[in-house]
Parts: sequence; C-alpha cells; structure tokens
Amino acid sequence: MVESRTLLVKGLELECLIGVHQHERSSVQRVLVDVELEVKPIQHGDDLNCVVSYEDVVAVVHRLADDGHIQLVETLAERVAACCLNFDGAVSVSVTILKPDVLPGAAALGVRVQQTR
Repeated sequence: MVESRTLLVKGLELECLIGVHQHERSSVQRVLVDVELEVKPIQHGDDLNCVVSYEDVVAVVHRLADDGHIQLVETLAERVAACCLNFDGAVSVSVTILKPDVLPGAAALGVRVQQTR
C-alpha cells in the first residue's frame, strides 16, 4: 500500500526579473526550479482527473515568475510553495530555486523552502 506520492519537477529553467541589484531590475535572469510535492495517494486507479498534473505545477511556476519583478529568490519560492499546497491532495512541498549565473566560481546560489499543509 502506498502511503504517499511525491510529484517531481526538476530543473525547470525560466527567465525572470529577480534580484535586489539595479541591473537585476531591468534584465531577466535564468533561474532553475525544483518542486517536490507530496500528495495523498490516489484512490481511483489510473485516472488523470484524480491526481495533481505536472503541467499544472509548471504553469503555476511560470505564472508566478512572469508576474513582474521579485526582489528575493525566497519570495518566489514561498509563493510557489503556497500555490502548490492549494492543489487537492497536497500534503507538503519543497521548492528549490537556483540562480546559476550570479557569482563567478559558484555553480549556483539559491534557496530551498519547505511548507506543510
């Protein structure tokens, strides 16, 4: 018997206006987003209508990233997490957002936010 399921979106690449520095307010930056959404197990077999769709999760991330300038990566991660917890059956979520092109010598900088319903 399955106790829980985790929906995974890994390495979703977006461009958005994010950051506190002046140049980050007018030029889009590349960000990488991972979402791990724990959901209650489905009770109705192989029915797409009974699960959270990957496409819906990706659409939420795109909508929030396209919603104008955001100062903090933490803010975007918290907004994504809160929206994901609104899906039916959502139990908990972990959202990681990385900015890969920020500091020379660092592969990426970012944050992970975890929320539980």
